[in-house]
Amino acid sequence: MPVLPPGTILQHLYLKERLRHLNPGRFVEVGCGQGFTSRVLLDAGWSGTGYDLNADSLSVAAELNSEAVAQGRYSVANVDWLNGDGTGDADLVISCCVLEHLSDEQECRFLDLAAREMTPRGLLILIVPGSPRHWGIEDEIAGHFRRYTNDGLRSLVEARGWKCIHSAGLTYPLGNFLLPLSNALVKRAERSKRALSMAERTKLSGNRNVPFKTRFPSVLSLILNEQVLWPLHLLQKASSRNPNSLILYGEFQPSSPGSPRAGVFH
Repeated sequence: MPVLPPGTILQHLYLKERLRHLNPGRFVEVGCGQGFTSRVLLDAGWSGTGYDLNADSLSVAAELNSEAVAQGRYSVANVDWLNGDGTGDADLVISCCVLEHLSDEQECRFLDLAAREMTPRGLLILIVPGSPRHWGIEDEIAGHFRRYTNDGLRSLVEARGWKCIHSAGLTYPLGNFLLPLSNALVKRAERSKRALSMAERTKLSGNRNVPFKTRFPSVLSLILNEQVLWPLHLLQKASSRNPNSLILYGEFQPSSPGSPRAGVFH
């Protein structure tokens, strides 16, 4: 397992805590990138499929989760999930930093297709960039259309027939403290991506190579790990309503079906 960025570690700590209240089932991850979020789900007992447009990223995801692949618990698909019809048998649909890459029309398509992908009492988890006032070069080079506010994300999803059962802002204050350094590293390493199309920038966003931003020497695992960052996880939880949080986390269920499935938290 490579050394992950501190913000990603904090997101995973939060996701792991939420997953403890769920009975494992089948998941679909849209935009799985190199498979790090899929790994969290697989380690928690889930099985599923990761979709991504970048074949190189999927190769990394399959290698990272090779044991689950060998067990038949995980597969990757190099297809555009948005062009599918939905299987109706997923207990969980999850996407991490995907929705912001979609046009308004695709955004609505995503939410409608997620409902068809899952069981009637399934769960949708969205992790998106927050705080529009912090729009910057990373949004530009990654092919983002927008950053979200908590109210804006909730209104968008609920307008497509979902109900929000939980939301939180993540990575505050660490992400905000590191943002100027992050922007400088991205500008130095990736500013040329501004010349690419939005589709090309999106495709490359899950397989980036920015020293000390997305790639770290192994020695930094001594400080970039869940144990060392645990106090900052507690701090992000205490700050979960801060409007300056750079990451937003939301859980949603279809609003029409009956009672939530066993294990879903409130």
